[in-house]
Amino acid sequence: MRAFATIWQFLSGAPPAGGVSASSKPPFLLKQRSSSFTIILTVCLAIFTDIFFYALIVPVVPFSLTVQVGLGEDQVQQWTAILLACYSGALFVASPLAGLYADHTSSRRWPLLLGLIALAASTLLLCFSHSIGLLVLGRLLQGVAAAIVWSVGCALLVDTLDTAVGVAMGYVGIAMSIGLIVAPVVGGAVYNAAGYYAVYYIAFGIVALDILMRLFMIEKKVARQWITDEKPATGTESNGDIEKQSKVVGNASAEPPMTQVGGANTGAETTESRAGQEGSLRNETETGGVGPTSQSQPAEGVPQYKHSKLRSILVLVKSPRLLAALYGLFSQAETFGWNSTAAGLMFLAIFLPGFIAPGVGWLADRYGAKWPSFGGFVACVPLLICLRFVTENTIAHKVMLCVLLAVLGSALVFSNTPLMAEITYVIDEKEAEFPGIFGEKGVYGIGYGLFTMAFALGGTIGPLFAGYVNGGPGWGTMTWAVAVWAASGAVVVFFWLGRKPIKPGTDSTSTTETAQEGSRALA
Repeated sequence: MRAFATIWQFLSGAPPAGGVSASSKPPFLLKQRSSSFTIILTVCLAIFTDIFFYALIVPVVPFSLTVQVGLGEDQVQQWTAILLACYSGALFVASPLAGLYADHTSSRRWPLLLGLIALAASTLLLCFSHSIGLLVLGRLLQGVAAAIVWSVGCALLVDTLDTAVGVAMGYVGIAMSIGLIVAPVVGGAVYNAAGYYAVYYIAFGIVALDILMRLFMIEKKVARQWITDEKPATGTESNGDIEKQSKVVGNASAEPPMTQVGGANTGAETTESRAGQEGSLRNETETGGVGPTSQSQPAEGVPQYKHSKLRSILVLVKSPRLLAALYGLFSQAETFGWNSTAAGLMFLAIFLPGFIAPGVGWLADRYGAKWPSFGGFVACVPLLICLRFVTENTIAHKVMLCVLLAVLGSALVFSNTPLMAEITYVIDEKEAEFPGIFGEKGVYGIGYGLFTMAFALGGTIGPLFAGYVNGGPGWGTMTWAVAVWAASGAVVVFFWLGRKPIKPGTDSTSTTETAQEGSRALA
């Protein structure tokens, strides 16, 4: 039993059944397993795995339908479209549900593992199925797995890097870019060299690595339960560094940090506030909770709102700023998916520009998401229109196409990355406006579930819309039509996207005024 308990503690990172005590040993390699680097690497690998697997099987789908299932060649295109729709539909429906579940649980680690189980099951079904029904089921499971990975993974990154959300979303962009460019090349090469099953062996290997990383990782809020007293805290720690933050726990002589509401200092330290902070930190140690309102004393004059899941969701989705971000993501996804037949070129255009995503995210963290995203959408419009001039199979036209796609890839990074960070900025602003409305666990999972939902919708409509226009009026009209979508995204971003993000250290007076305005709004 002791050996089983030790193995379970290593895998889960959970404390013993009796709770943490002086004699309890922390999980093996706790500091390394709960570091920001490990968590970022794990989430990025999860996103890479999802994108890699999605693009990896593209070259082998016709083989699955004709040889494995036995369909005729005239039915391949139809069923390929149906399988794509199954994935996109499952992703659209499951994303908000996955986010809601992630916010309801005490740990984001277990939903990620659940998503991995769904991905492994879908891989098995897609590899060995000999019926169209099982292939459809496999694509549905793949969509559910993707919904969990994106919704929960992005929320976990925000938990880990709450003061550098844009940079965190930039890391997501890099993982996505690598998956998009590597998977089609590897899938096609392996299929031609070693056959159908060898492609899936690669998928199984990456899933196995993903399993190990997700089991190795420990969330910071779970790791805080194991921290012991070492040094007095200085009150200058960031939320992302458990080694510094945790040393306050149980240290009555430590100099406590100033209390905060929504990231705002509330004034001088008093005996009463010190006692309140120590009690809050002890409660965090026992429960693993990290809710912003449970760890802070409300500022004088700032109303505290009773948490209700339905009410908090309504407050979030009624925000014009959030709706603008979601529309921008929808437009960006539709622009990105405009040319599925030239996917290889589009992936290549996105690959190298994707590495500037953390820098674009830093701009959003510093100056807000509005202007970087607006600039990206505006730049997309003339670039998409200019694609209509690529009409001949000549060296000059090929060079022009590559240049246009490369610059377009950079513009898409500017339009997309800040919008992903804007989801968090909106939630933080609403928390400051209505303190306590989102409860201790917050709504980051729901927010990024809506993000994935909007992106899935745009990625589904985009190829269908572009294919219909290209098949009718033609290539030139299609480039104009897609440019109009990008222009509509620019308009919405310009008028409704928010100001600079609220960060820790905001003046308490402005926070109080914001909260009082929120009180009047709810009233």
